[in-house]
Amino acid sequence: MGKYYGKAIFDLTYVFCTDEFLLDINERFLNHHDLTDIITFNLSEDPSMVQGEIYISADRVRENADLFRVPVYEEVARVVFHGALHVCGLKDKSRKDIAQMRDAEEMYLRKFKTRLFHVKQKRKKSFT
Repeated sequence: MGKYYGKAIFDLTYVFCTDEFLLDINERFLNHHDLTDIITFNLSEDPSMVQGEIYISADRVRENADLFRVPVYEEVARVVFHGALHVCGLKDKSRKDIAQMRDAEEMYLRKFKTRLFHVKQKRKKSFT
């Protein structure tokens, strides 16, 4: 993903947490007073490198999976990609930015699903 956006991935830390934990971060660091599914902090001082912390509310992910009628693993993958895309430089404030973000999320979700369901399994040798 980083290569596609001209960046080298140095370090990404994902923290899965509760709504309450993420709300506290949202209030303390962003002065926002509402629930969210993800908060991303870009920690890189070098614009060609990706380094960041990505906080994901497991509560929001489960609720959004139900709301959008998708499996939880798919919603987890979507927000994981969403956070990585943010530290790669994508935004989601304007309509144009949101459309670009959604297109990128969908592209990576398709790749993820293809690989997830086409993994070759090694057969275990029988010892009988």
